[in-house]
Amino acid sequence: MIDDLPIRKIIHIDMDAFYASVEQMDHPELKGKPIAVGGGGKRGVISAASYEARKFGVKSAMSGRLAEKLCPELIFVKHRFDRYKEISEQVRNIFFDYTDLVEPLSLDEAYLDVTENKIGFPSATLIAQKIRHRIFEEIGLTASAGISINKFIAKVASDYNKPNGQKTVNPEDVIQFLEDLDIRKFYGVGKVTAEKMYQKGIFIGKDLKSKSLDYLDENFGKSGRYYYHVVRGIHKSEVKPNRIRKSLAAERTFSENLSSEIFMLEKLEHIAEEVSKRLDKSNVAGKTVTLKIKYSDFSLQTRSKTLPYYISDKSVILETSKDLLYQDKLNNSVRLLGISLSNLNTEKPASAKASADTKKSVSAQLKFDF
Repeated sequence: MIDDLPIRKIIHIDMDAFYASVEQMDHPELKGKPIAVGGGGKRGVISAASYEARKFGVKSAMSGRLAEKLCPELIFVKHRFDRYKEISEQVRNIFFDYTDLVEPLSLDEAYLDVTENKIGFPSATLIAQKIRHRIFEEIGLTASAGISINKFIAKVASDYNKPNGQKTVNPEDVIQFLEDLDIRKFYGVGKVTAEKMYQKGIFIGKDLKSKSLDYLDENFGKSGRYYYHVVRGIHKSEVKPNRIRKSLAAERTFSENLSSEIFMLEKLEHIAEEVSKRLDKSNVAGKTVTLKIKYSDFSLQTRSKTLPYYISDKSVILETSKDLLYQDKLNNSVRLLGISLSNLNTEKPASAKASADTKKSVSAQLKFDF
């Protein structure tokens, strides 16, 4: 039945302990320590826990009181959603360098369809590696990935080698992978449903596959048809991009804080060159240049200038950024500089149907290059 469907190359990227990892990145004194984002106060509920905290059983949606009992050393950190959104946007900008077919599920995860991609790379596995490497090198966080023929399997696979790993389920391995899969790992099977399946002798995918469509409909309602199809590798939902790229950026964090504008010029040149390369790769240009400055005390400042024409050339980006740097005195020594270009000439998403028209005739080639 799977052979009758177009083969697509789907990547699911999932950031590792995202909120907690951002806090540990921004506050080095928290690295290696068990921390929880949120959960403070008498009725606080945890939004995220670091891997160090998870070893004690601390997890999201748990009350702060219970978490503290499980891990007396637990450090509670307040939410900074603006910061998480900022980092999420940086991660998505990396995705857009490879495909316009990006479907965010939340701030920390997204589907990418790379069946046809901007770098002309045949291997979705290697694209996932490149993306994860760039997230780590350019932002400082780790991500995990799942790669397969549809969104369902890619999402399940992304959880296999966490943190900081990935798993590919090749087309020829899909059926065996699903048959061996613990029913609790099927995306869409919650704790209550899993218990119900256990009572009916359904423990792995093979058990689920043995049940008829009528049986699943009768026992699991509307979800029965979904379970019937996904265990057979059938999940027709396409990656649906719901936004147009609004900006493109690059930034650098320095090993030593810089205290003079003169020392920053060389850094700005490299950053401007990277922005220009990404603009060329994406075939876009923009009008608004924004200089981002993060000081040694972690305070953040942005300075922007909108030009009357679209630009993508390194020299113009650099000169505009220099003007912004000298626009006002620095508040402190600087630990990070970034340049972004917004107000882009992208009114409509490019290749909005890049995967929808993938034909069965290419499936054999895709199997070799997954």
